[in-house]
Formats: sequence, C-alpha cells, structure tokens
Amino acid sequence: MEVTAKLRYVRVSPQKCRLVADQIRGQSVEQALRILTFSSKGAARILRKVLDSAIANAENNHGANIDELRVSAVEIGGAPTFSRYRPRAKGRANQIIKRNSHIVIEVADE
Repeated sequence: MEVTAKLRYVRVSPQKCRLVADQIRGQSVEQALRILTFSSKGAARILRKVLDSAIANAENNHGANIDELRVSAVEIGGAPTFSRYRPRAKGRANQIIKRNSHIVIEVADE
C-alpha cells in the first residue's frame, strides 16, 4: 500500500529542498522524522509537515501500522516562479527570480 501527501506552491527553491529530500528517501518513517527534526535547513521544517501528513493519511485512511512505514518516494518539482525587479544604477533594472516548489512524499509498507 502506498500513500501520498502533496504540498504545492511552496515558497522554497527546488534545489534547496532536494538537498534535504535526498537524505530521507528510502529511510524508515521514524528515522526520516529524526533527520528532519534535527536538520538545520529551512526546507526540513516544510518536508517534516508533509511527511507528518503522509503518515496521518496512511494511519487514518488505510489503517496502516506506523512502525512498518518507509519513505518510498520524495519528488520535488518546480512550480511557477515569481519575477521581481531591483532598481540599478542609471535607470536600469535587474530581474530577480523567486522560485517555488511542489512537494510529493510517498510512504509505503515494507
């Protein structure tokens, strides 16, 4: 049984989020929560919330045992970006691209 949780349009860049996602992919749920709790990255807090949601979905909707769950897949995709402009010298402007992410975490029985 595979259960997913999605979070879309998160205001964190996919590259920064993938650094944390690579650490928890394939781990048991207990180990993944421990890694995310003590990580100093900002994206770890967001990923922990999505993982908690996936665990709750598995427990409440499918009656899964939490001790047997593993993080089977973590997908971090790009979302639409925000374009902002910063004024520069001599009337010019530079574009600032603020990146967003879509996060999908899938947990499965062992």
